[in-house]
Amino acid sequence: MKLFKIRGGVHPEDRKHLAANQAIEDLPLAPLLHVPLQQHIGNPATPAVRRGQRVAKGELIGAAQGPMSAPVHAPTSGRIMGIGSFPAHHASGLSVRTITLQPDGEDRWLEGLEGVPDPFALTPEDVAARVAAAGIVGMGGATFPSAVKLNLRTKYSLHTLVINGAECEPYLTCDDRLMREHAAGVLDGARIMAHALGVSRIIIGIENNKPQAQDAMTGVAAPYPEIRVAHLPMRFPMGSEKHLVQTLTGLETPARGLTADIGIVVHNPATAFAVHQALRQGRPLVARLVTVSGAAINRPRNLRVPLGTPVQHLIDHCGGFREDPAKLVSGGPMMGQPLPSTRVPIVKGSNGVLALTATEINAGPSSPCIRCGSCVDACPCGLLPLNMAAHARAGDLEGTVRLGLMDCIGCGSCSFVCPSHIPLVQFFNYAKGEMAARGRAKQKQTETRRLVEGRAERMEAIQRAKREAMAARKRDTAKPAAAAEA
Repeated sequence: MKLFKIRGGVHPEDRKHLAANQAIEDLPLAPLLHVPLQQHIGNPATPAVRRGQRVAKGELIGAAQGPMSAPVHAPTSGRIMGIGSFPAHHASGLSVRTITLQPDGEDRWLEGLEGVPDPFALTPEDVAARVAAAGIVGMGGATFPSAVKLNLRTKYSLHTLVINGAECEPYLTCDDRLMREHAAGVLDGARIMAHALGVSRIIIGIENNKPQAQDAMTGVAAPYPEIRVAHLPMRFPMGSEKHLVQTLTGLETPARGLTADIGIVVHNPATAFAVHQALRQGRPLVARLVTVSGAAINRPRNLRVPLGTPVQHLIDHCGGFREDPAKLVSGGPMMGQPLPSTRVPIVKGSNGVLALTATEINAGPSSPCIRCGSCVDACPCGLLPLNMAAHARAGDLEGTVRLGLMDCIGCGSCSFVCPSHIPLVQFFNYAKGEMAARGRAKQKQTETRRLVEGRAERMEAIQRAKREAMAARKRDTAKPAAAAEA
């Protein structure tokens, strides 16, 4: 299959050998599971259970709030211990509303969960509805509700589904193992999603450092001429969906646009497998694969983890630390987020837990920019990171935006190649967060102004009604008096 060149990118040491040959293991249940109601982009789910209630595995415990939301289901059978706040799986460590579940050890599925004998006999709307009910979100880390993507057929003219099996982040191997061990399920889920999208072509992109996954997916795709398996060059960030699409098709996504604008939808292999399980077995998303790796981990593994499991439970299962890690990361080392503690739970977007040593992170003190231009060459989006960072450091966020801040994908390639160890991507993440905060503040001001103006209009209407009523009473009083005088 012909591939197209993209600009920029870097070649970090992939370090996948630590876990790539470790088959998927089922992680034993932790004593308590902390299941956040916000595990997706959009509105958080609302509790659908009460304290003390007994639930079965797969039972609804959090209901979706509107179309841009996703329901949450019990990861195992047990008793609801409480609904409160618990630290989030996020660098901020802020608490989010969470349901705490005590497993009963039975791991008993909810009765009545049944799949569909022939998902291809369903309408696209029915497929999307079942995917939504199963709580499936993008499992590559973006956590966008998958049903929303499947419904893009109503707004865009689509022709291709891309399965993003690049997994270009160093260390991470969970998608690799999934495609090796469950290739048929991944392919079936991809075909179901293609049916829902109404597209005629599927491309599965896999980087060349995963030859077993390439062979497995090629084997199961052989009977289907509309499905191609593309062997991708090893380059970070090949897994960025816009760059992946350009590599595979030569089509460039418009700035600040969606790949759907050029007729293409991208999904992750784990998302495809979750769709397969939801449609074929009727099972909602209650667990996910997680790579636990890094030189500070005793025994790196690929684990099937019930959602809500504390990170510490994964680390303990992998033999703990061989030395104190210099950095704990959720996700990959390039785009992942620092873990605030090992108490936080695994969520739908958690694809990796990395315990990295000081040697692995290669940290060093920052020094002034030497204007070498390495960050410009590495940027896959064609931006000027050194100039953007200068504006961000000076507090000129509007200038940063003019230079393309909102087109930055936060891949960290610029920081990776910077000889001065300047944390460029941190400046950009700060600037994006500050711009978002300003946007929320502006929206709040607009809403406050609307409410104040609305109240003023209501008060004026009340006063006007009072004046009219008083005038009417005066007229009514004046009529008898005038009649008496006459």
